[in-house]
Amino acid sequence: MIERTIETTTHGRYLVGAKQTGLPLLAGFHGYGESAENEFERLRSIEGSDLWITVAIQGLHRFYRRRTDEIVASWMTRQDRVLAITDNIKYTAGVIDAVCREFSPARTIVLSGFSQGVAMAYRYAANSSRPIRGLISLGGDIPPELDSRALARIPFVLIGRGIRDEWYTEEKVQADEQRLRASNVDVKVMVLDAGHEWTPEFALAASRFLESIRTE
Repeated sequence: MIERTIETTTHGRYLVGAKQTGLPLLAGFHGYGESAENEFERLRSIEGSDLWITVAIQGLHRFYRRRTDEIVASWMTRQDRVLAITDNIKYTAGVIDAVCREFSPARTIVLSGFSQGVAMAYRYAANSSRPIRGLISLGGDIPPELDSRALARIPFVLIGRGIRDEWYTEEKVQADEQRLRASNVDVKVMVLDAGHEWTPEFALAASRFLESIRTE
């Protein structure tokens, strides 16, 4: 048996909220087994997000949630991981380009990721042809392949972790903070009285983060 891979074309899906053109852009990446709708709700829970063009990007790999038949998605698996990373970065760039053509946002772009979507946010930020102003990260860690030079492309980062989150551990948070500070990134870490979840408390912190870097 000989294994091969082949490049093909597929279609992705994203949701946009925009009161008007010319606003800064906030793009979000959902977690494993979620949809663009889940991430869109998170973005809209951030106070002041109506002053941004909000974009929730759905992972390319869709499947049915067994118990409910709900359509959800993931970003990648271990299989053909390197190829999937390249595909996802190219896909995200295509979404951002399309939103920019349609809504003519301001130059400020901020990314937000939850759980599995955190790695996707970091990967796009490190490889984007457009400057990324900041990144909001909750419940997920920095991909191992990104070096200091890549991370230095992200000026501001907000990291959140629930104290009962068994996956994104305190050790992972400390490692991420150390990597970012070594890359001269301005990083804030917030510990939440929560598990692996987006909370109103974190939405408020995200709101303050957006306001602070928008006016820097």
